[in-house]
Amino acid sequence: MERRTTTPRPGWQQTVEEQGLVYPLTRHPDGSLRPYWDESAYYVFSLEEVEALEETVEELHAMCLAAAEHIVAGGRLADLGITDPRVAAAVTEAWQRRAELPSVYGRFDLRYDGTGPAKLLEYNADTPTSLVEAASPQWFWMEERFPGADQWNSLHERLVDAWRGQAALLPPGSPLHFAHSSADELGEDLMTVAYLKETAEQAGLATDWISMEEIGWDTLSGRFVDHGLRFIRSIFKLYPWEWLTTDAFAGHVLDTLDNGGGTGTTLWIEPAWKMLLSNKALLAILWELYPGHPNLLPAYLDGPRELATHQGYVAKPLLGREGEGVTVHEPGTPVAPREEPCCYQQLAPLPAFDGNHVVLGAWVVRDEPAGLGIRESSGLITDGYARFLPHVIL
Repeated sequence: MERRTTTPRPGWQQTVEEQGLVYPLTRHPDGSLRPYWDESAYYVFSLEEVEALEETVEELHAMCLAAAEHIVAGGRLADLGITDPRVAAAVTEAWQRRAELPSVYGRFDLRYDGTGPAKLLEYNADTPTSLVEAASPQWFWMEERFPGADQWNSLHERLVDAWRGQAALLPPGSPLHFAHSSADELGEDLMTVAYLKETAEQAGLATDWISMEEIGWDTLSGRFVDHGLRFIRSIFKLYPWEWLTTDAFAGHVLDTLDNGGGTGTTLWIEPAWKMLLSNKALLAILWELYPGHPNLLPAYLDGPRELATHQGYVAKPLLGREGEGVTVHEPGTPVAPREEPCCYQQLAPLPAFDGNHVVLGAWVVRDEPAGLGIRESSGLITDGYARFLPHVIL
């Protein structure tokens, strides 16, 4: 693994925008616009490194599924903050019927510097973004800059195959709706959903478009409807389940939830059982089940324990996106109480390449490793000001 600098292509911004990355710049607190898509440098991997990372991701995913089974079988949903009996019942039923419920994708965030085993930082299993840039612009960048080279990137093909394989699980006779929140100001959620919609269409599925805010409720039929008053029988949403089950229409979601077997009227993708994997409590349960595993970091739910004195720790809210609410604590500093439930994970500072802190985003599609996206940040927390850099296998 190596970071190399290079000269960006002339007109790179227009190029990546045409490839779907309509948010190539990030506005920083000082008002300046700086590249989010950053091709002034790139990362190089050997084939052996990538093959080892693929094996790691495959094993981590299997461990996460085993942990989900443990949570359900042991009645431990409260450890994830899932205390509403109706939500807990919906998640449990969805997990028990997961063979009938389509799941598309997820992203593991890994600490890796090329010299030791990759360490799991978290699993973004419900609403992961940075998909567009990982699947499309970085592939075209490689073809232009390094023709004949390779990249860990089979995202597009695997997504199309995933939708094709799941077609039989979708309710017949109506389109698969794709939804994002219109509150998204950057366009990232919009383009992620648009890209997934495109891959579904390439798989031969009939699709339609709607925002979460446009979803209607027909009081006569007791069903969700779209802007054309058609029943929404299946819908992919880039909208977290913890919001879906606490918003004003949460009762309708649970009343009409199709958890397989044709018992409900609306099938949501990702399915409700993804709440078991998208929660930071999963990290602590993994450490409990696989203590000392080379790809895990010690993590606890009841406090930092020995981490506060020895290695230091990171406090992560059980739910959150883009580093929100995450705090870093060096060893020996006083333990700061948190009002919200957190996972306390061993501090493993992100490796720095030329002063840039790097995290690997390893994608899973339909339970299979599918590709890699790399983000850099100035600090130890990968937040909304991170940059995306392409990679190549040489």
